[in-house]
Amino acid sequence: MILLLELFWSFVKIGFTSFGGLSMIPLISAEMISHGWMTAHEVSDIVAIAEMTPGPLGLNCATFAGMRAAGLAGAFVANMGALSPTYTLCAVAAVFFDHFRDNKRLGEIMTGVRPACVGMVAGVIVDLVLVNYVEAGNIHVPSVILGVVDLVLLLKFHMSIPKVLMLSAVAGIILFGVMGL
Repeated sequence: MILLLELFWSFVKIGFTSFGGLSMIPLISAEMISHGWMTAHEVSDIVAIAEMTPGPLGLNCATFAGMRAAGLAGAFVANMGALSPTYTLCAVAAVFFDHFRDNKRLGEIMTGVRPACVGMVAGVIVDLVLVNYVEAGNIHVPSVILGVVDLVLLLKFHMSIPKVLMLSAVAGIILFGVMGL
């Protein structure tokens, strides 16, 4: 029961202090690692899985993290924690929407929030690069090559994300499973 309350509270904090999507990842990572529920590599794996599955990234991460920490009850509690700030803020916003629709201060606040979100996303990118492309203090060249190939397939050849993910999964099995790189 204590674990479920801790999961709920962790995701309430994440929900209230992030702005959804990628900005949740550093907070999820910090909570999972600080409580000992996951390692950095496991968080990275969960982010990858959450990106591949349909639905919001934050909720997918909450589902997988909660499931990893406390099974089905943990997944449910983590999602309720992640959603409770959204429910609360939407209810409050609905009440005051007409009053703040043309509010200059709200526009100024959002102008400040956007760069903060970009900075948080940049931090996530750095964290994920360190976890996925650096091994024992050295750059893991096969992983970097696979990442560059994926980027080229996406940007130059406009290949769909699911196709790139499938090709990457097959390449990962071959390179890192069969060949042991």
